Amino acid sequence: MQGESFDYSKAGVNIEAGDALVQRIKRMIGNNFRPGVLTEIGGFAGFFKPDWKRYREPVLAAAADGVGTKLKIAAILEKHDTVGIDLVAMCVNDLLVQGADPIFFLDYLAMGKLDVDQAEQIISGIVEGCSRAGCALLGGETAEMPGFYPPGEYDLAGFAVGIAEKKDILTGKEIIPGDVVIGLASNGLHSNGFSLVRKVLFEYAALDPGRSYGFLQCSLGEELLKPTLIYVPLVLPLLQQYPLKGLAHITGGGLELNLLRVLPPGTRAVLEKKRWVVPAIFNLVQERGNIEEREMYRTFNMGIGMAMVVPAAVSGEILDSIRGKGQQAWVIGYIDDNEGKEATVTIT
Repeated sequence: MQGESFDYSKAGVNIEAGDALVQRIKRMIGNNFRPGVLTEIGGFAGFFKPDWKRYREPVLAAAADGVGTKLKIAAILEKHDTVGIDLVAMCVNDLLVQGADPIFFLDYLAMGKLDVDQAEQIISGIVEGCSRAGCALLGGETAEMPGFYPPGEYDLAGFAVGIAEKKDILTGKEIIPGDVVIGLASNGLHSNGFSLVRKVLFEYAALDPGRSYGFLQCSLGEELLKPTLIYVPLVLPLLQQYPLKGLAHITGGGLELNLLRVLPPGTRAVLEKKRWVVPAIFNLVQERGNIEEREMYRTFNMGIGMAMVVPAAVSGEILDSIRGKGQQAWVIGYIDDNEGKEATVTIT
């Protein structure tokens, strides 16, 4: 059969670019942030040897997540070096609230056409996120998928594995009336609710990402791209020092639905909004979108990135420890008896 001769590059896949990216990633990773890594980036699989001697009955925990449509903001601003931090944060914070120490991370990056410089920016954020979390970047996959993603667009997914002592897994079962809820401040939207944010701010209100609005201390675009806080280095030592009873990573569903996931039957959490500071970005979104307050609290973190349920007797010490490390935190509520009914969360 005669005619044009095809190869993979004519189908839109550049194998050489993929190899060039792997070499850049190897240079970025350096010491890989944690002892136990047995293989270099670029193999078929990554190997990690945990320090089993530290544990009496070790168990592994795993979590997967993505960044969502916050990636659209990165594309608008042509700034891709922070969304990788979001990716790591979304996974390792989920491990942390179960009492697990994140030990390694893998990523999946898919794009229509591999732009090595853009991919390097993205992965630099993943490397930074792993550094902040103290976990190893063990490997990943970069998929070039011509005809599937439009030019310039990409998607990110992350996978994290952690380790915990079996007896120390946090389930929330020990939470009782009289315990208090400590809220750790978020630094803004983190990585949830961006479909609504984009609809309100860019499609409906037609705001300029290069300008500052309301009480924002930076441009709107900079505010929206603030990476999700990684709470691992702050909270992991607290888990080892204090009897924390329950932790909730406040993502989609807000305080109400995420805190509800750790409360045992017969309890209810009563939270008081006046006890913490809501960042200005939430006020801007609510005002420009005419969004009801209940909807705001069920969609966004509203200034609380992680909630901790702790015995009242040690709440002061825990707060002092958190604030001493430069993190804002407040006692935002308490646990009450719910008369044998299913657990509830009330925000007043």
